[in-house]
Amino acid sequence: MESTSTAAATSVRECPECRAPVPVDERHVDWCAACDWNVDPGAPDPEPGRIPAARRRLAHAYGEQLAAEMEQGRGQSGPVGRDAATVSAFMLSLVVHGVTVLLLVAGVLLIVLGWETGVLPAVGALLLALAVVLRPRPGRLPKDAPVLYRADAPRLFELIDEVGAAIGTAGVHAVVLDPGANAGVTTYGMRGRRMLVLGLGLWEILLPQERVALLGHELGHFAHGDTRRGVVTGGALDALSTWYYMLAPNRPIGLMDRFVNAVTFLPRWIAYGLLVLLDHLTLRASQRAEYLADVSAAEVGSTEAAVGLMDRLLVCGTVGPELRRESVGAQMHGGSAGREARDAAERGLWERLASRIAAVPEHEYERLRRVAARRGHRVDSTHPPTHLRRRCAAAGGPYAAQVTYDGARGAAVAQELASARAAVARRVIRDYAG
Repeated sequence: MESTSTAAATSVRECPECRAPVPVDERHVDWCAACDWNVDPGAPDPEPGRIPAARRRLAHAYGEQLAAEMEQGRGQSGPVGRDAATVSAFMLSLVVHGVTVLLLVAGVLLIVLGWETGVLPAVGALLLALAVVLRPRPGRLPKDAPVLYRADAPRLFELIDEVGAAIGTAGVHAVVLDPGANAGVTTYGMRGRRMLVLGLGLWEILLPQERVALLGHELGHFAHGDTRRGVVTGGALDALSTWYYMLAPNRPIGLMDRFVNAVTFLPRWIAYGLLVLLDHLTLRASQRAEYLADVSAAEVGSTEAAVGLMDRLLVCGTVGPELRRESVGAQMHGGSAGREARDAAERGLWERLASRIAAVPEHEYERLRRVAARRGHRVDSTHPPTHLRRRCAAAGGPYAAQVTYDGARGAAVAQELASARAAVARRVIRDYAG
């Protein structure tokens, strides 16, 4: 992606490894493009635990192979979720939920039929509580974030509808705004209404056509399907994770702890085995759905916009610290001066964030691309690595934009979002430091 910044490194130093010139910019990491010296000085540790490790192994096994298929066009035909593995995952999920139903029925029977014993109702109540914890839950609209409906933002919903129509799906019923550098789609309520979660920390740093690509990607999940996001399979994954967590061994301090650990040993490993199996059956389809959503982003927003979106995702890690810095700075003063400082910080917060991200130079983007390629699936096993997603978004094109986001449309949408943007900015400034 071409840099959106005109700022240049203030000086050049010599690489200690290969003696090539290294641009020096106090805002970013010094690194050598010739030999990759210092390209990834702060590599994070992988998420601990057996389950994340198993997912990383599966993701690595599928990642490059699936990306190659997508680039060659062999993975882009047919909807996600029609293969034998996905059908098997659905059947296994029904079995998992069947266990929850059995717990529910057993709990009711123990309470009703064993009421006179005094002990059985207590056991029944425990089983009922366990069934409630394990049940699949429909999504809910958040209570602590602005929620927009069609009447609140007709031009925004018109844009979403146009993007959805271009990729063969419907729009959404509600848009939730939060401060995060993220976006996502899900359903809420018993009727499965569609919800788009739009993180202003991401939306505000994107160029206009990159916003169209973002909407294309998110709605692409509805168009192509993703079994892991569904109530049945997603609920089964949550239930098995809950089982594994509840059956985790206690620190063996006394004889009772050793006895409980021995009793739960077999159920714990059954839950773990089923969880790994369900991961194995769904992860490839889930990653394919992610790649297909990226292709939708390119088709509807343009290849250039989709690739630009991938690059913006690389710098999203700096958004949280930037917002936190704004919050801390605004809360350093007390009294009326503090109120004025907070009010001033709320005004123009998103514009300042966008300006800082726009000042990221091209050599920093290139470093982050190389970091993404090095880390691969080590950090996030549920999404393909960004460098593979970037490659797949660029494959098969170049695509021209099917939906445009011109100045007039952008101004109208911004006006509709103004009140919610201000509310989220207020939340950031007053609460983010904590």
